[in-house]
Amino acid sequence: MRAFLDSNVFLRYLVSPTSPETQAMQDMAAALFAAIARGDEEGATSEAVIAEVAFVLTSLRQYRLSPDAAARNLAPLLRMQGLRVLPTQKRRCLHALDLWLEHPRLDFVDALTAATVQETGMRLATFDGDFDAFPEIKRWRPIG
Repeated sequence: MRAFLDSNVFLRYLVSPTSPETQAMQDMAAALFAAIARGDEEGATSEAVIAEVAFVLTSLRQYRLSPDAAARNLAPLLRMQGLRVLPTQKRRCLHALDLWLEHPRLDFVDALTAATVQETGMRLATFDGDFDAFPEIKRWRPIG
């Protein structure tokens, strides 16, 4: 499987769970990253997703990690050979702006994620139900 990883997959993997629901999400995210590390799965993400993860991890309203701690947590994931960071293109940004206008519940990074997944045909690894508004997007479902 080749999956595009949304920011919440990174965050669920990196942040301590606070409920049974977030524990289940962390378990699923950990299984996906383990499969990528073993070479059983291929993953991709974008610079925008990484920027969003870094912002949320260091936000004073969220997890309050230092930039050093956020970087130390993110770097090993980005160094996985099975995880690519896709370039963002002008055409894709324009597509994302159109999606953002059509789906005002999305933030811009989610619109850019939707545009990327639509253009690449990848499955979307996410726990975010806002993507259910796109029937053409195939959602990643954990095995088992």
